[in-house]
Amino acid sequence: MPPTGDTIQIGIAVDIPEPWGALLTRRRVEAGDPLAVPAHVTLLGPTEIRTANLPAVERHLAAVAAAHLPFTLHLRGTGTFRPVTQVVFVAVAAGISECELLAAAIAAAPGLHRELRFPYHPHVTVAQDVAPEALDKVYEDLADFSAMFEVDGFTLFSHSGQARWQPRRDFCLGN
Repeated sequence: MPPTGDTIQIGIAVDIPEPWGALLTRRRVEAGDPLAVPAHVTLLGPTEIRTANLPAVERHLAAVAAAHLPFTLHLRGTGTFRPVTQVVFVAVAAGISECELLAAAIAAAPGLHRELRFPYHPHVTVAQDVAPEALDKVYEDLADFSAMFEVDGFTLFSHSGQARWQPRRDFCLGN
């Protein structure tokens, strides 16, 4: 459901830094993925909230960020959710627990109730809802992918229903 004037869609993610972010985003575009947003690990998927609740959500996110320390995220190899969904992803090899703890703490915000279709599984989507051949190619091409970096924060994104997702605010971990 598109947001109304009383609601806004938000999402929260860890951006993948350069040079890996551009590489993974480009690979998603090359696969023909129409949702080729910049590479990220989702902490809270698209969630519609009342616009009036946004300040409280931002306060909650600041508290969550302050309560969690920076951590190392290691991306390695590929995985897939097929046949359940037509998704190929780069796997999180280390930092899984940290992502799960952040996601659970974020989801506990007042007014952020969201029904999940699937259990939370941190990953970086690199192809979704494209031809099976394109999914297979990305899966094979990135099988040896590896990147390790420090995660020192996450970003709140918003979507008004009119434009693409826009970064709204960064939250630094441990501050």
